[in-house]
Amino acid sequence: MLSSYIKSNYGIHLKQEKKSLITGRLYNVLTQKNFSSFSDYYEYVITDKTGDAVTTLIEKITTNHTFFMREPEHFDYFISKVLPFLTRIVRDKDLRIWSAGCSSGEEPYTLAMLIDEYLNKDKIYWDSKVLATDISNRVLNIAKQGVYDKDKIESLPSIWKTNYFKKLDDENYVLTDKIRNEVIYRKFNLMDQVFPFKKKFHVIFCRNVMIYFDSKTKDELVRKFYDSLEYGGYLFIGHSESINREATKFKYIMPAVYRKE
Repeated sequence: MLSSYIKSNYGIHLKQEKKSLITGRLYNVLTQKNFSSFSDYYEYVITDKTGDAVTTLIEKITTNHTFFMREPEHFDYFISKVLPFLTRIVRDKDLRIWSAGCSSGEEPYTLAMLIDEYLNKDKIYWDSKVLATDISNRVLNIAKQGVYDKDKIESLPSIWKTNYFKKLDDENYVLTDKIRNEVIYRKFNLMDQVFPFKKKFHVIFCRNVMIYFDSKTKDELVRKFYDSLEYGGYLFIGHSESINREATKFKYIMPAVYRKE
């Protein structure tokens, strides 16, 4: 019952081998709330009007593991191929980039820093804000703060640490307002039937999100991404993920990078 609810509303397919792990994660919630069964817990989730119950549920069954410059080949390609192409063809200087499943913000902030560095003095002429979405309020709140411990930013270029971060205390650094203001955070469920965006995107990053979905859900999401992109636009997915090339119009470019043509 609970797994069907999760699948139909959030697309997350709980494989049999994962069920014992998920049960363990949820057991503490049942204990804290004094529920005697998962059926009682399910009733609580679907009747809770605040949304807190479902938020807790989603956070327990997903892993928000991310870090700066994860899968760096993507960022190399983004700055060496994608940005030069887009700055050449986007006439109205409205650059539309979406980080879908942004977790605690490392990915969209990395994109914002790359764009700032690439555009340099021309940045004042561009609207280059990054849209970053997730279904978890908890990670969105962390992302909005823009605070990361020193180990998290250790691998970043020295010039970035100088230009884009300020020391908060002995252990933590905070991103400058210049970069934090370049990312717009929104709560969003990728399973929504219709994406509400007025304009199409030039680039969508959705990496290590579809690992939770079955083939049908993944195919449907990829179709929605395709429809949400401008022609010539790029989709980046995780290296551990794949797209069914027989079921999509996307053109394969390189591992985990696809293009709408």
